Amino acid sequence: MTISLAVLFLFRACPACAETAVDTQAEAVVLLCEDGTVLCEKNADRRCLIASTTKLMTALVCLEHAGLDETVTAQESHCAVEGSSMYLRPGERYTVRELLLGLLLASGNDAALALAGHTAGSEEAFVRLMNRKAEELGLENTHFENPHGLDAAAHYGSARDLARLMLCCMENPAFRELDSRRTAEAGGLTLLNHNRLLTSCPGCVGGKTGYTAAAGRCLVSCCERDGLRTVCVTLSDPDDWNDHMRLYDWAYDRFALHDLSAELSFEVPAVSGSALTLRVVPEQGARVVLPRREEARFEAELPPFVFAPVDRGGQAGVLRGTRADGVPVSFPLVYAEGAALAEPVYSDETEVAIP
Repeated sequence: MTISLAVLFLFRACPACAETAVDTQAEAVVLLCEDGTVLCEKNADRRCLIASTTKLMTALVCLEHAGLDETVTAQESHCAVEGSSMYLRPGERYTVRELLLGLLLASGNDAALALAGHTAGSEEAFVRLMNRKAEELGLENTHFENPHGLDAAAHYGSARDLARLMLCCMENPAFRELDSRRTAEAGGLTLLNHNRLLTSCPGCVGGKTGYTAAAGRCLVSCCERDGLRTVCVTLSDPDDWNDHMRLYDWAYDRFALHDLSAELSFEVPAVSGSALTLRVVPEQGARVVLPRREEARFEAELPPFVFAPVDRGGQAGVLRGTRADGVPVSFPLVYAEGAALAEPVYSDETEVAIP
């Protein structure tokens, strides 16, 4: 038997906001929160050319299979690739760290080929690793043909897949550190990060640009404000810089991240225990994005009472609700404290009948 307790999160005393995200000319858009909440989307699952945003996967695969201090000798074949370059010199030796900086900041196609060959032995073998990682992450609308992103018939991705990939990349400390640099020294050259949002958008902590004539302007960025990490992706967007800034301002004004484990608690009566009641809270990591201007309803399913002994951290029930994009969510409710079995009490005045 369980009982349900309704909890309302009350934000501002004003009607629900009916505004939608900013208008954009992008072919595909998604604004994704770290907990999976989708705040805005347009053609998010459409398969599109993704240009150099491909290099997010190149960096992730390389970081998982190669050490940052390993050395790589640049080959003529690396330097002959078309498009953006970090200007590797054939025969020169570079560290993997330097090549990753050239890949992420300067969007070097030469760095992509050098990293691919070093990490997997050949470009073809590296691309297999890229596609294997895409499958592992559940990126159903993504397929790679090369590590740099130059146009190819079977080379594509979707805005949603790129957002999920970026969130995965941001969980890697080395990636975060490299991708957030505004400038860096590599191979005797000064590299400037192509991601201008690092200096123009409050809270921007990383991203990757991309462009080909066929793909148009592609941009993946990551922003953190008020403890909430979000990723914005626009594909084939002529005004991508401004669109990302407007979308972030729109999102952070209207949505907030709530740590339910710090904001909610309940009490359950204890029977035969060292305490009369036990405090129950959502388990650590129960975080959810909710609208700032609307009521959010959650229900706690708990037992009417519990028999001692009870272990701290044991599951007591379930908290159910709906996040900002309408998707149902649930979190375990756990005992914040334990209770031992109460010692029996004996009275000195107990009468004993003597036959």
